[in-house]
Amino acid sequence: MPPLPSSTASAVQIQQFYDKGLAHASYAVRCGRQVAVIDPGRDPQPYYDFADEHEADIIAVIVTHPHADFVSSHLEIAEETEATIYCSKLVGAKYPHKAFDDGDRIKLGAYELHAINTPGHSPDSISILLMDDLAQSRAVFTGDTLFVGDVGRPDLREEEAVGGHKREELAAQLYRSTRNKLMTLPGTTKVYPAHGPGSLCGKTTSPDLDSTIAKELKTNYALQPMSQAEFIKVLLEDQPFVPKYFGHDVQLNKQGAPSFEDSIRAVPHPGSAAVLAPGVLIIDTRPAEKFRAGHLPGALNLQDGGKFETWLGSVVGPAEPFYLLAESQIALDTVVRKTAKIGYEGNIKGALLVPLHLPATAPAVDVAAVRQHPERFTIVDIRNRAETKVPVFDNALLMPLPELRERAHEIPTDKPVLIHCAGGYRSAAGASIVQAALPSAEVLDLGEAVTEFQQQAAH
Repeated sequence: MPPLPSSTASAVQIQQFYDKGLAHASYAVRCGRQVAVIDPGRDPQPYYDFADEHEADIIAVIVTHPHADFVSSHLEIAEETEATIYCSKLVGAKYPHKAFDDGDRIKLGAYELHAINTPGHSPDSISILLMDDLAQSRAVFTGDTLFVGDVGRPDLREEEAVGGHKREELAAQLYRSTRNKLMTLPGTTKVYPAHGPGSLCGKTTSPDLDSTIAKELKTNYALQPMSQAEFIKVLLEDQPFVPKYFGHDVQLNKQGAPSFEDSIRAVPHPGSAAVLAPGVLIIDTRPAEKFRAGHLPGALNLQDGGKFETWLGSVVGPAEPFYLLAESQIALDTVVRKTAKIGYEGNIKGALLVPLHLPATAPAVDVAAVRQHPERFTIVDIRNRAETKVPVFDNALLMPLPELRERAHEIPTDKPVLIHCAGGYRSAAGASIVQAALPSAEVLDLGEAVTEFQQQAAH
C-alpha cells in the first residue's frame, strides 16, 4: 500500500507506511540525509525507496518489541544497509543490536530519538520520543503500548514459549507505563502507534492512524482516571482471540527473519497437474462462489481478501505444511507474499494454479427454507465470542472460526449443518472446514444472507 502523506516540520520528516491487511503502521523518520526506520514490515523495499527518493541513508532500525502479528525486516535492512538495530535489552534478541532503553538516545541530524521503556503489551516494549533541536518533544512512536483510542493487549505472552508472563502482571505494568511515562508527555506531542483499526493487538482501535497525547487523554477509555485494579479489569474484558501464529512470530522476530524476496523465491511452484501429497492441507484462495462450483476434496476456502494473513494464521498452525491454490499467476503471487508477511512461506509445500479437474462441489443454501424452519438445521455460529451478545439464531452452537478445525467433530450431523458468521467471509471458510471434517454431512454456508437475519434479530 502506498505510504500516507508525510508530515514535515522544520528539518524533520515523518513518513507513515500502512499495511491495511495487517493493520500495521511503520515509520521512516528523516532528518537531512539520515533515516531511522521504526517497526518495519516484512518487505523492506518501501523503506529503501523512501531513502533513495530523498538521497538519504538508513542509519538505524528501531524495534519497539518482538511483534506477534507480523514478521519484521529489521535484520534484512541492517544487513543490506549496515544500519544499526536498536531494541530493549529485555528482548533477548539473537541478532546484532544495540540496547535501547531508558536514557539511551540516537542522534538523527539535529534531532534525537530517546528510548522510553513502556512494558505492558510485552515486558520488553519501548516507545521512542522524537526530540527537536530545542529539546522539545515532537512525537512519540508508541509501538503496541498506546494506540489511537486503545492500548495494547497484555495477554499475548502467557505461553512458556514466549515468556510465560501473566496477563494481570503485564496489565499492571501497562497501567504504570501509561500513567508514569506517556501521559506525562506534553499534550502537543504527536502519537504514532504501530497499529490501526482491525488489529488483533488491541480491541477498540480508532480508525485514525495518529493522534496527540492531549487527544488521547481526553478520548481514550484506557487513559481515563481509574485505579490500577479497575484498569486491569476493563482491559482484560472482551479481548479478541489469539491467532495460532502469534507465538511463532514473536520467536521469529527475536531471531531475525531471512530475506523476504529470497524466501518467496524458495517457495515450490509445481504445475497445476501435479499430484498433491495425501494428507496435506489444501488452501484454496478463490472467491466463495467459484469454490462452491468446484474444488478439490477436503480443500479449505480461505479467500484472498482484506484479512487473508490473519485468517490463514488463525486457522493453520505454524508447524503445518499446506498447498496454496489460486486462479491466476498474479493472484498466486499475491497470496504467497501475504503468507510470507506472517512467516508462513516455509510451510508452503507447493503454490500452484487451480487444476482443471475440480470434482467436489458445495450445495447452495435455500434462504427461504432457513427463514421458515430454522429448527430443521443444526446452526453453527462461527463469530468471535465478543460478537455474539446479540444471537442471530436461537440455539445456535458457538464455535469461533479459529477453533473450528479442532471442534468440528462436536457438530451433530442428523440435520443439515448451516454455518454463519457476521458478513459472509468467514462462513465460506467455516463451511469448507466442517465439510472437510465431516465429509458425509450436508454443510451449507449462509454467506452474506446472514445480514437479513441479523436485522431481524436486532428488532
